[in-house]
Amino acid sequence: MILAGAAVILLACLLLALPPIRERVMWRFDQLRIRVQYALFPPEEAVFVPDQQVAAAVQATITQIAISTPTVTAAPSPTAVSLPTGAPTATPTIQPTPLPDAFTIPSVPYVDQHYGFNNCAPANLTLVLNFWGSPATRESVAESLKPFAKDKNVMPYEMTDMVNAETDLRALNRNGGSLDLLRRMVAGGFPVIVESGVYLRDLSGKVSWMGHYQTVYGYDDAQRQFQVKDTYEQNGSRFIMTYDDLLRSWRSFNYAFIVVYPPAREAEVMALLGPYADEVSANQIAAQTASDEIYQLQGQEQFFAWYNRGSSLVWLQDYAGAAQAYDEAFKVYAALPAESRPWRVTWYQTGPYFAYFYTGRYSDVISLADQTLNSASEPYLEENFYWRARAKIALGDTAGAVEDLRKSLEYHPGFDPALALLNELGVTP
Repeated sequence: MILAGAAVILLACLLLALPPIRERVMWRFDQLRIRVQYALFPPEEAVFVPDQQVAAAVQATITQIAISTPTVTAAPSPTAVSLPTGAPTATPTIQPTPLPDAFTIPSVPYVDQHYGFNNCAPANLTLVLNFWGSPATRESVAESLKPFAKDKNVMPYEMTDMVNAETDLRALNRNGGSLDLLRRMVAGGFPVIVESGVYLRDLSGKVSWMGHYQTVYGYDDAQRQFQVKDTYEQNGSRFIMTYDDLLRSWRSFNYAFIVVYPPAREAEVMALLGPYADEVSANQIAAQTASDEIYQLQGQEQFFAWYNRGSSLVWLQDYAGAAQAYDEAFKVYAALPAESRPWRVTWYQTGPYFAYFYTGRYSDVISLADQTLNSASEPYLEENFYWRARAKIALGDTAGAVEDLRKSLEYHPGFDPALALLNELGVTP
């Protein structure tokens, strides 16, 4: 009997040594653990409440500075934003050619995100790279984008940086896109990666809001439909979304989009982009769109409109205005039914940290990061650890900051902001 038991244990150990079996078994254990954690501590029930006393004090200081600052007769022209070497140069020219009523870019390949963790960004970027002739594989792109395999999120800038630094192609990302922009880019022959919010069944077994990338490659005005490569859906190679559905899901990420293209076609891309060729102009468009939608929408969509206004103002470096917008967004969030709260939003969009940090609201940075990290069953969110570290440094907790920065690097080896901050502190990673 003892020998039989030992044989069963030995066989189980041998089977678990096989990667496919070990992955399936560990996935089951992970799923059970996550379901227990989410049942005990439902993340959608936690609500971030900004410190109103600090916010009021900061706003009073800003107002006083504005009152005491002498006015000038002529404002200086906006300073041009410097771009990294190899990044696209902006030559905004509106494309005058009328668009066809329908258009599909031929031969756009399909890459799925399955059989791996959070491969949505690598899969979408790979299929666009392959379209332009790159031999990249999903695995090679994933290794570059997220050296820690379970990284929960890949930012748009990480995707464009990877293209510009590691391939012969070029890429840019912008906010504030529109349906007309998508149609114009597609008709010009350029697939567009969009970042959207979708409802999917997560590991806890609940259907909840989360971030997702999709690639738009066709449209039909008569049907009011886009053809989309969806790396998750079963019929994702020929996925259809209505204009309204895509706009609604795209709104939750400030209408962010990525375009990849050969360097020889840069002038063509810039002409098609029109005002979006300039990053500042794109963010101004995004801010105006959000401001308009705040008064047109209700509920969850109004939350995203306020959040988008905050994010747009962050990129325009109006941190005080951004902080006020985020405060309003979190008020709307708190009033939503728990099941409608997009509680993962700060996994993907870290604008509130910029706004609160640069207005001296360090306690809000820490509180928001605490809530975000505590709500995640596996807190593999390097940006949240990084911003909490910055706030801790500002409040004199250097030891706590170093711990957070090392966590940030554990979950994203080589993460440049964390390395730079440790270097400023004179601490080795």
